[in-house]
Amino acid sequence: MELHYIILALIAGACGPTQAGINSQLGSMTGGPSIAATISFIVGTLGLLAFVLVSGVTWPPVRTLMVIPWWMWTGGFLGAILVFISIILAPKLGAATTLGLIVAGQMIASLILDNFGLVGYEEHPANIWRVLGVGLLLGGVALIKKF
Repeated sequence: MELHYIILALIAGACGPTQAGINSQLGSMTGGPSIAATISFIVGTLGLLAFVLVSGVTWPPVRTLMVIPWWMWTGGFLGAILVFISIILAPKLGAATTLGLIVAGQMIASLILDNFGLVGYEEHPANIWRVLGVGLLLGGVALIKKF
């Protein structure tokens, strides 16, 4: 694995607990997680739109958008669920426990998606080592929560 991919993944990972904390504070100032998540997505959308405009990326033709399968439009909704739930959990569980559980959920879903080759992933069969890795992650979360 190339070093720059590892660095990008670590940066993206660091954004998770930081975003959850910021959005939780935003929620406490604006009346709740739904408003905070909405503001977060508006700001994120504006940031991505600015990036697209500055970088010169072109939009696909409308006819291409019209034939995209329905389930490919659900990614943003799943992101909204993630942000909404993290806003609720972060102040109750703390950053480490919240993000540890989110990562554990991501790993469990990843094993299933990989095992069956769903949503565009190549098949990577689940095996004892992969399942053990998720189990160790859950054990780590339990230790974080306890201590």
